Amino acid sequence: MILTALIAVLAFSTPREIAFSRLLPTAPALAAAMWPVLPTLVLGLFCLLVMIGLSYVYTDLGTPYTAAAIIAVTLAAAYASHVRLQREETLFHVRLVAEAAQEVLMRPLPRRMNNLEIEALYLAAQEEARIGGDFYEAADTPYGIRLLIGDVRGKGLSAVGAASALINCFREAAYDEPDLSGIMHRLEVTITRHSAAFPVPDRPEHFATALITEIPQDGGQVRILSSGHPPPLLVHQGKPRLLEATTPSPPLNLTTLAGEHHRVDAFDFAPGDQLLLYTDGVTEARDHTGTFFPLPDWTQQQGKTPPRELLDRLHAALLHYSGGKLDDDVAALVVHLPDARAGEYRL
Repeated sequence: MILTALIAVLAFSTPREIAFSRLLPTAPALAAAMWPVLPTLVLGLFCLLVMIGLSYVYTDLGTPYTAAAIIAVTLAAAYASHVRLQREETLFHVRLVAEAAQEVLMRPLPRRMNNLEIEALYLAAQEEARIGGDFYEAADTPYGIRLLIGDVRGKGLSAVGAASALINCFREAAYDEPDLSGIMHRLEVTITRHSAAFPVPDRPEHFATALITEIPQDGGQVRILSSGHPPPLLVHQGKPRLLEATTPSPPLNLTTLAGEHHRVDAFDFAPGDQLLLYTDGVTEARDHTGTFFPLPDWTQQQGKTPPRELLDRLHAALLHYSGGKLDDDVAALVVHLPDARAGEYRL
């Protein structure tokens, strides 16, 4: 509207040889990018009235040609505005469906399970995406708090489908299987069946890394079973330590090549300790020189930070480190065992 008024003022106040009136058709054309249909039409009508008014001041402006151009451009702009609004509405509904799908696939975790504090972070690498191939879940079972985090090879809907199958399997197996190796075996069977049922043309098999963590009801230790997944990071008294597997297992759906052998490792987990589970989107984030994100060093610099704040800082640090764009999905869980004797923060 300001542009239209400026053109009108210049057209009335300058000699006819300059012919600012010829710019009037641009106003409704630009309005279509931001305005609804009716305001665009009103603006076009205003421009037409300005042109008619100019014809009484300057009789040789070529008013019929400019007026015809204003009418034609206004009608085209109104149609373009209509199409834009339809696409925006479609995108809005697609986002609602994506958010609903994420709620089903990775429902929000409770911030507290028994005496443990749990926080989660999920970042999809694809623009406008809400979900991807990374996944996590937590379950309060008779055997303790069990957590799953993993990463399906690839991106897009095929990876989402495989991740969904693995999460649903874990939700059942976590309560049924007394041992972590039993859960991992069922995850292996699930992804093998899913890969056979839903093959991808350029990638006939799905592969996934997975890490299962179990913290008994009485605490004291954490049991970990990894299938090709990055090791979790334990922060004890401010010092980070990678909990490497004694005998690493291959990623899911690769046991036919390497054999299915699972060994559960146990580590001390004392009050005040914090456990960070993550996917390789965290450790493989690169800066402009191609250097990987130094997660252990970064974690040590954070000191004693509450789980939610730690993940918020990690989110900001990853975006800053990678120049604002992530090349892979990112999932992370922080599990904290508050130390009541030290008067630690509580939810």
